[in-house]
Amino acid sequence: MTTSAASGTGPSENSLRRALKRARDGVALDVAEAAVLLQARGGHLDDLAASAARVRDAGLEAAGRPGVITYSKSVFIPLTRLCRDKCHYCTFVTVPGRLRRDGHGMFMSPDEVLDVARRGAELGCKEALITLGDKPEDRWPEAREWLDAHGYDDTLAYVRAVSILILEETGLLPHLNPGVMSWTDFQRLKPVAPSMGMMLETTAARLWSEPGGPHYGSPDKDPAVRLRVLEDAGRSSVPFTSGLLIGIGETYEERAESLFALRKVARAYHGVQELIIQNFRAKPDTAMRGMPDAELDDLVATVAVARLLMGPAACLQAPPNLVDAEHGRLIGAGVDDWGGVSPLTIDHVNPERPWPQIEVLRERSAAAGFELRERLCVYPEFVSRGEPWLDPRLLPHVRALADPETGLAREDAVVEGRPWQEPDEGFTASGRTDLHRTVDTEGRTADRRDDFDEVYGDWDALREAAVPGMAPERIDADVRQALRTAADDPTRLTDAEALALLHADGPALDALCRIADGVRQAAAGEEVTYIVTRNINFTNVCYTGCRFCAFAQRRTDADAYTLSLEQVADRARQAWDVGAVEVCMQGGIHPDLPGTAYFDLVRAVKERVPGMHVHAFSPMEVVNGATRTGMSVREWLTAAKEAGLDTIPGTAAEILDDEVRWVLTKGKLPAATWIEVVTTAHELGIRSSSTMMYGHVDQPRHWLGHLRTLARVQQETGGFTEFVTLPFVHTNAPVYLAGIARPGPTARDNRAVTAMARLLLHPWIPNIQTSWVKLGAEGAAEMLRSGANDLGGTLMEETISRMAGSSYGSYKSVEDLVAVAAAAGRPARPRTTLYGEVPQERQRAAAASDGRLPELLPVLD
Repeated sequence: MTTSAASGTGPSENSLRRALKRARDGVALDVAEAAVLLQARGGHLDDLAASAARVRDAGLEAAGRPGVITYSKSVFIPLTRLCRDKCHYCTFVTVPGRLRRDGHGMFMSPDEVLDVARRGAELGCKEALITLGDKPEDRWPEAREWLDAHGYDDTLAYVRAVSILILEETGLLPHLNPGVMSWTDFQRLKPVAPSMGMMLETTAARLWSEPGGPHYGSPDKDPAVRLRVLEDAGRSSVPFTSGLLIGIGETYEERAESLFALRKVARAYHGVQELIIQNFRAKPDTAMRGMPDAELDDLVATVAVARLLMGPAACLQAPPNLVDAEHGRLIGAGVDDWGGVSPLTIDHVNPERPWPQIEVLRERSAAAGFELRERLCVYPEFVSRGEPWLDPRLLPHVRALADPETGLAREDAVVEGRPWQEPDEGFTASGRTDLHRTVDTEGRTADRRDDFDEVYGDWDALREAAVPGMAPERIDADVRQALRTAADDPTRLTDAEALALLHADGPALDALCRIADGVRQAAAGEEVTYIVTRNINFTNVCYTGCRFCAFAQRRTDADAYTLSLEQVADRARQAWDVGAVEVCMQGGIHPDLPGTAYFDLVRAVKERVPGMHVHAFSPMEVVNGATRTGMSVREWLTAAKEAGLDTIPGTAAEILDDEVRWVLTKGKLPAATWIEVVTTAHELGIRSSSTMMYGHVDQPRHWLGHLRTLARVQQETGGFTEFVTLPFVHTNAPVYLAGIARPGPTARDNRAVTAMARLLLHPWIPNIQTSWVKLGAEGAAEMLRSGANDLGGTLMEETISRMAGSSYGSYKSVEDLVAVAAAAGRPARPRTTLYGEVPQERQRAAAASDGRLPELLPVLD
C-alpha cells in the first residue's frame, strides 16, 4: 500500500525495515518496495541515503573519477517563452501581449542569442542551454507570423539555425530542451547539438487527464507521449537528459512507477545520460500557488531511491538552486552532479531561485568530501563513446573543450567559434568490395561484432518487448468461406478472412496458391518479368543499429568499405556495357557523408551513363539526406529528382508496425515516416517499389496490417511499381544471434505471404516480385506458382543478403532467370524499372553478355 506524497500517513515499520535491508544488501527492489522507501524519514532516511551513496561511490570508482561531483558552466537562453501547453505551476511561459508590453519579440533574435552566448564564452561557459515552450506556433498566431517572417518552417527549424550560429560564432555547445520531439525531429537536431533533454516529470496519467491536474490541458504532458520521446532519443543515439518533478500531486507509488519507467528506457537504449530529481516549489501567480513545496526529506529520499534503482553507472542530478544550504544532504543521498550553473544568466524556469556561486558550490561539495569538476553538456561517457552518439560535425567542437583522457571539460580551454560544416572526406574510396565471395572466410572471425552487447540496445529488454508481437492469435474465421471470398472477389476479403488465409496450411494453402495464381494470370499475364540491373551498395559503414542487419559495419571493421564517386560511375558504365537498364543504389547511413552526397551519386551516374535509370535511396536514406541538409523531405526529393533520380526503392519498410519495428531496429525511421516519404515521392512523380521483410519477430496479423497499409497508400497515390517479398535471412542477423528472432520464414510462410500479397494488393499493385537472392531458384519458382509474376533483377553484385548469410549467390544471369521462369512453366521477358518494354539495343547487349559482368572492380586501385 502507498499513500499520497502530500498525506501524513506512511508505511508500516516492518515493511520499511524489510525494504531498507534489501537496499543495504543490494537486492533488486520492486515498485512497492521503492514506494515504501520513498517515505523513509529520520534514521531510516539516513540508512537509505547511506546505501544509495555506496552505490554512487562504486559507480564513480568504476568510471575513474572517485570523489568527483560535476557541473556544467552554462548560459540559459530562453529562445521563446510561448508554448502551446498550460502547465498549472509554470511561470516560464507567457503570452504574446505580455511579451510586447515588456518590449520583447515572440522569439529571441539571433543577435540577442549571440549576445548572451558571447558573454558566456568570455566567462568560460561551455554550454548554451536552449530552453523554450512546446510548438508555440500551434497555439499562437503571433509565433507563426514571426517564424514565417524570418523564413522558418517551424520552431525547431529556428532552434537548428540558432544552434549552428552559437557553434560557429561562440564555440559554446548547445544543449536543447525544445519539449516533445518526433523521431524525425531528433534527426534534424542531432547534427547541431551534442545533447538534448526533456523532463518526464511523472507517469501519473491522471495528473494530465483529469480536470484540476497540474498538466490538464497540456497535450505535450501526456506521459505516453513523453516516454515515446525518450525512446526516440535512444533510438536516435542522442545523449539525453530526463528526470522527475516531485511533489505535484503524485502518490509515492506513482513516483516509484515513474522511476521504473525511466530505468526501463535507460536500460533499453543506454542513452539517458543524466537523471534530474527536481523538487516542486510553488510560484505566485500560478494555479498551484497554494500547493506546499516538496519537502527536503522528500527530495533526499527520492534521490536515494533513484540512485538505487538506476544503479552505479547512472548520473544523478539535483538542481542546486532549489535547496538552500542543504547540498551536503543531497550528496549524501547519491547525487553526483549539480547540473548547469551559470555565472551570467538566471534560471528562467525558477527565476526566484538564483544559482549558487560556483565557488560556494565548490566549498559545499568539498565539505562533503567531493571535488567539484566541470563537465560539458554531454557527459564524459558519451564523449568517450563517440560514434554514433556524437555527430561528426560536432566532434571538432566537443574535442576542443573536452579532456581526452577523462571526457570532462578542460577548464582552461579556449571557448571560441569553429566552423560547423559537413565532413571533408566525402566519397573517399576505402575498404573492400569482394564481400560477395569472402565475407564468410575473411575479415570478421566471429559471428558477431565485439560491441554486440552495447550497440543494439539491451537484449533482455528486447526479449521482453518481442514476446507480445510473437504470440500467435486464435483464428476463428472459416477458411473455406475465406477461400470462396478470395476466389469470387479478393477485394471483399475481411480482415478475419484474410488472417485465416495467412494461417492456411496443407490443402487449404494449396487452394489459396491456386486462387492467387489465377488472379496473377488475369492481372499480369503469363510472362515472368525480370530486369537487367546492377546493385551498387556504395558504402556499408552505418551506425543506425538495425538488429536484423549484418551489412552495417563500423568504419574500423575489417569488412567496411566506401566507394568513390568515380568508382560508382565505373560500375554503372560496366553494367551498361552488359545490357543493364537500371542501377539500384543504396548504402549505409555513413556519418561522414553529407546530405548532398546522394545528389552527387546520382549526377556521377547520369554524367557517365545518361541513359541509365537511377533507382536509388531508401526512405531511411531520404530522411537522412533531408535532416542533414536541413531541408524538408519534399525539398530534398525535389532536389534529388533535379539531380537525376528516377525512382526510389521501397526498402527500409521491414514491417510497418512499430510494435515489431522497434524490436527489429534501434534507430530506423518509424512506420509513419516511411509512409510520409513514399507518399511525398509519389506526389512528386517519383515512383517506388514496396517491400515487406517477414519471418523474424512478426506474426500473420502484422503481415495483414502491412499489406493493408500498402494497398491504402497505392489507392491514394498510384506510385508503387511492385511489391517485393523479402524473407528474413537469419544466419548472421544480430537479433537472431541474440536468441530473439526465429530462423526466418517457413516454406509455408513464403507461399502464404506471396499468395496473400497477390490477393490483398489486387488490383492496385499488379506486380508481385519474389526474391531469388533469399529463396534460391527452386524457391523463387515455387513463388511464381503462388501468385508472383516478377523475378527482380540480375543484381550483378549483391552484398546485403550475402552478408546476412544468404547462400544463393550474388548475381543471376539472364539465362538463369529465364530458367527459373521455365521451371514454373512460364515464359520470361525483360522489363524496365517501370515495367515497360526494353529497347532492342539494350536487349542485344544483355543477350551478348548474358547480363554478366566480365569482372568485379576492386575498391582500391
